[in-house]
Amino acid sequence: MTRHIHMTIRRAVGAALLFFVLAAGAPTLHAQSDIDRYAADIDRKTERDRIFRDLSEGVISMRKSTYASRADGLEIPFYVFEPLRVRGPRGHAALVWIHGGVHGDLDPTYFPFIREAVARGYVIVAPEYRGSTGYGRTHHEAIDYGGHEVEDCLTALDEMRDRMPYVDPERVGVIGWSHGGFIALHSVFRDQGAFSAAAALVPVSNLVHRLSYKGPRYERLFVAQERIGGRVHERRDVYVERSPVFQVERLETPLLVHVADNDRDVNFEEAQQLIHALEYHKPELAETRIYHDPPIDQFGGGHRFNRRVDPNRGYQRVDSPQQRDSWNRIWTFLEWHLQPYRDTFR
Repeated sequence: MTRHIHMTIRRAVGAALLFFVLAAGAPTLHAQSDIDRYAADIDRKTERDRIFRDLSEGVISMRKSTYASRADGLEIPFYVFEPLRVRGPRGHAALVWIHGGVHGDLDPTYFPFIREAVARGYVIVAPEYRGSTGYGRTHHEAIDYGGHEVEDCLTALDEMRDRMPYVDPERVGVIGWSHGGFIALHSVFRDQGAFSAAAALVPVSNLVHRLSYKGPRYERLFVAQERIGGRVHERRDVYVERSPVFQVERLETPLLVHVADNDRDVNFEEAQQLIHALEYHKPELAETRIYHDPPIDQFGGGHRFNRRVDPNRGYQRVDSPQQRDSWNRIWTFLEWHLQPYRDTFR
């Protein structure tokens, strides 16, 4: 009873504070509901990490740490997934594994694919770049879409070089979904010698076009970011600079791109622009594929067409013909360029 009363009071105070903030027009104040939300995000992240540990136990090695971003020294949490027994010096290929979502995080739906990658010989480093959810308000609000977040992920290469002697720096690739695919594209366009292969799956690629169909709520995410600081018509040069579709001529790394024509998150017209630009400018480096009408979900149509799992069955894959085909092509592409089966120490 006492606990119920305390919770009722807490909600009432939070609501009152929120009213005060809105009425006063004071954007620097944060409502109690915001504080509760960030606390809930941290709790959710803790639970997801527990699931990762449970799924990994006895199968692969998992650990979590932080490094300082190349961009400005911000502490970036990251995961490492690797075989239970690693090879000798330079014995492993590696993947920088970039989660999707504006304010997303690495969640257990990625696990079956990470497990398979490790079984194939890869070491996985998965950065929780600035803006990721589950690390409090400061990390959440540091979001820099197409800016410092790219450097956050490139810093994973420094971590491998300095602390993972069993990773061969000549056999490192990058893979990402949606917003993670967006970062993967930027990574190979900006640092052309960083990776030996890249895979961008259902990637965001044209912010100018994207904001024309995502609506004002999505646009506000960009306007509020300090290093963007305006709408498309006010800062078009910044949005173009942060749109990979306008940078494709810089590509010097083998790149795989898979999209779905029924994607309701990354509009197919946006995806087509990237596919056409790559096919025109870099046909010798880009391997592209459009999947027709794969199974949809309630969130983004076919946006997760090659990342379908069942949380109620230990996050096992729920394969469709398109998902199987996509992953067969992903593994073949990466193996061709990164040779994860090769132990260079022997």
